[in-house]
Amino acid sequence: MAVITGIMQTNLNGLILKNPIMTASGTYGYADEYNDFIDVSNIGAIVTKAISLKPGEGNKHLRIAETKAGMINSIGLENVGIEKFLEIKLPVLKSNNIEFIVNIAGSAQEEYVELAKICSENKIKAIELNVSCPNVKSGCLEFGTDENSLYKLVSSVRREYGGFLIVKLTPNVTSIEKIGLAAQKAGADAISAINTLKGMSIKLNIFNGKINKTIVQGGYSGTGIKPVAISAVNRLYKTVDIPIIGIGGIETLDDVLEFFAAGAQAVQIGTANFTHPETAEKLVFELQSFIEKNGFRNLDELKNELRK
Repeated sequence: MAVITGIMQTNLNGLILKNPIMTASGTYGYADEYNDFIDVSNIGAIVTKAISLKPGEGNKHLRIAETKAGMINSIGLENVGIEKFLEIKLPVLKSNNIEFIVNIAGSAQEEYVELAKICSENKIKAIELNVSCPNVKSGCLEFGTDENSLYKLVSSVRREYGGFLIVKLTPNVTSIEKIGLAAQKAGADAISAINTLKGMSIKLNIFNGKINKTIVQGGYSGTGIKPVAISAVNRLYKTVDIPIIGIGGIETLDDVLEFFAAGAQAVQIGTANFTHPETAEKLVFELQSFIEKNGFRNLDELKNELRK
């Protein structure tokens, strides 16, 4: 089945994608790692694993724990660094005709600005600012939980980067609406929401009165966070004027349609990729078939009907 771009085309404030199904940062590698399972070029866009100025080793303790409705991850932004990304990963993305967005992260404002400048110099047309990762010691979440800090960060990045700028928001705040408005006022072209919730997993092994505990603290993702994500998207939709990319617990076509109804213009698939790596491509084709079978002229008409 071929992707019919005209029916599925998605305009995110000037960033044109062939369809609205994307993959979330940290769940799909850097480039073509999933080509053994799907044709990655069928997806609207992949968002790369977060890139920092220097390579990151990530956290040394236990990094992942499964839960009944998702997972806890404490990977800690392990990555190859921007230099290796440009040398090794970027050519693969371009040669395979894969639409991509580079997720960038730093521990200080200066690092974000330098990364944005490098992306601009290398003509990377879209970046996503990671200001919401809860499992690193400094940076990221520190910027994403305070509207003044976020405004300064996004403004400084905007001055250096003229491409499409997405800001990825955290749900770990009192008012995601205020954070979204700060991102918009500072020059963001779009918002992605939500990143993971702060979570903790404690697994107990009790034998003959002796207790062993395995603890993982980090970001909680998966099906369990979908109601939180849909609420955040809907509140942002009523507050900001820029597109919202919905993230959180998406596995099925019904999930995608619910996010559209809440106000999302596109969606990112995250945790589902770990157990069913074909999910994103499957949803592209299911959405296209749904539009055709129900007589909608295109995706925008479907979204408008869902929001009535």
